[in-house]
Amino acid sequence: MQQLLIVDDEPAITQVLRERLEREGFGVHAVATGEEALAALEVGAYDLLLLDVGLPGMDGFEVLRRMRARGYDLPIIVLTARDEEIDRVVGLELGADDYVVKPFSPRELAARVRALLRRTAEVAQLRAQLKRDTTGPEQEVQVDMARRQAIFRGELLDLRPREFDLLALLAAHPGQVFTREALLRQVWGHEEFVDARTVDVHVRRVRAKLAAIAPDAQIILTEWGVGYKLVMN
Repeated sequence: MQQLLIVDDEPAITQVLRERLEREGFGVHAVATGEEALAALEVGAYDLLLLDVGLPGMDGFEVLRRMRARGYDLPIIVLTARDEEIDRVVGLELGADDYVVKPFSPRELAARVRALLRRTAEVAQLRAQLKRDTTGPEQEVQVDMARRQAIFRGELLDLRPREFDLLALLAAHPGQVFTREALLRQVWGHEEFVDARTVDVHVRRVRAKLAAIAPDAQIILTEWGVGYKLVMN
């Protein structure tokens, strides 16, 4: 049974989420503060974290910072009652995988939990398979749309869903400059509450993951005042 950790100081929300997620077959543990969340992570093994931003004392952003600093790599969905663009950007930059604005549908949230867990498992499986396979000479970016897999110089990239979509689009048109607005239309579609800064956040995250494999590689370039392009060496 997959185990979820809920961090929210509103008992009514916690109870609704617990009932829904347990009905979906998950094990659920809930705490009300950031300090309790970090303590729970020290002693328990969890598959996914649902993290409220507006916690008393240590807020959700600080919890995220400390988690990533301590090496916790479990998928995280941020819950926020503040419908502010800066909150979404900060959450993404700190390593959140998804965010949901309160009030939300428990059914929709459960679907997001399942989708994120499924994708996390697929990435782990692909990485294990890649390690077993014999690889040829180093290549630049290779994208498999059917398996939603991206490989850079023989190593599988651990990309979040929108990071993969962004890299796949750029890789399909090497050398072509995309404006931020064009990337928003083609990657995010008509999603609400998404703006150009979201593109910049995702580009930085993809670049960081490419640089972790090849620090000197210049793959995604900025065309100042215009947008971004991908180059193949």
